[in-house]
Amino acid sequence: MPCLAPHPKRVAIVSDYRSPWMDDELEMFRDAARRFVENEIVPHDARWREQHHVDREIWNKAGEVGLLCTDIPAEYGGVGGDVRHEAVVAEEMNRRGITSLGHMVHSILAHYVLNYGSEAQKRNWLPRMASGELVGAIAMTEPGAGSDLQAVKTRAERRGDHYVLNGSKTFISNGLHAGLVGVVAKTDPTQGAKGISIIMVEPKDLPGYRVGRVLDKIGQNGWDTAEFFLDDCKVPAENLLGPVEGQGFVQLMRDLPYERTLMAVGGVAAMEYALALTVDYARTRKAFGQALLEMQNTRFKLAEVKALVSVARVYVDDCLQKLKDGRLDTVTASMAKLWVTDTQCRVMDECLQLFGGYGYMREYPISQLYTDARVQRIYGGANEIMKEIIARSL
Repeated sequence: MPCLAPHPKRVAIVSDYRSPWMDDELEMFRDAARRFVENEIVPHDARWREQHHVDREIWNKAGEVGLLCTDIPAEYGGVGGDVRHEAVVAEEMNRRGITSLGHMVHSILAHYVLNYGSEAQKRNWLPRMASGELVGAIAMTEPGAGSDLQAVKTRAERRGDHYVLNGSKTFISNGLHAGLVGVVAKTDPTQGAKGISIIMVEPKDLPGYRVGRVLDKIGQNGWDTAEFFLDDCKVPAENLLGPVEGQGFVQLMRDLPYERTLMAVGGVAAMEYALALTVDYARTRKAFGQALLEMQNTRFKLAEVKALVSVARVYVDDCLQKLKDGRLDTVTASMAKLWVTDTQCRVMDECLQLFGGYGYMREYPISQLYTDARVQRIYGGANEIMKEIIARSL
């Protein structure tokens, strides 16, 4: 169903505020990212939501204009920027309510390859990820194993010069179009977390690899989330990520600050968009002879939301700067993920309420922002796990 309500494209929520990590070069990059979102994504987003996946060619288009693997070195085909470039792309997507293009998961997988892959692996996979030829996915979750990665059942058995993989995965973002999948599997079932490895799999024409359903979610419907099955899939032994088996759990944990900070960045941008939509609506919608924004309850609610969004923006900006400088620890990133995603759900609820019945209609973007936000508290590590991580630092 097309969105019929107006979309204010950019509304200043924090007056004269510029993120301290921004510079003139990044502003130019932001302008390019914004044009791509407006011209190549927004016009198709409603259709993608209906079909539950993007058109495959959008990945190639994003690669052509340099919006994929923006913080991967140029020697491996990337843009050669840093995490701020990834943050800009995340912001420009979320500031238009776009959740259909799973660029963040794509970037996270690229970082696994960059940080832990061999030189041959980097030169094989990263240029193709940067161009959009390969869409990246990470296969952790299983029907019986979510946040508890030690419970995964997928098995990768070494047989000579290859691994044989057996198991099933679910809730796999980018699962439909995935051309490169980091499969979390047990290479030694007797060793718990120390027996987990990441095996890189290229699904195309791979015997025994089968994509199941594209799952029907309550939100983020333009972003394909699939299940897939591995039945005696043979992949080369050199597809093991890292020099030895048993490093998968450590590899996943080390990259969590990157993932969780970018999730928080996207959450803040989505909140800023929701606030802009709601202020715009409250200025024009009348009740009892006056605009909603003239009513004290509306003004107070929006004042609370603006305060929450402004605090979130400043905290996440600080986390992003620390991440760029190599100073961000897991606890601080977990606090960002916990607080921002909890706050995001609260903000969306408050904003939707001010739309009244229209807020419950799919044609109004606030309804999509509301449903899209809910999974933020679940993926990337459930917020209950964030609390446990934070509590251990006390």
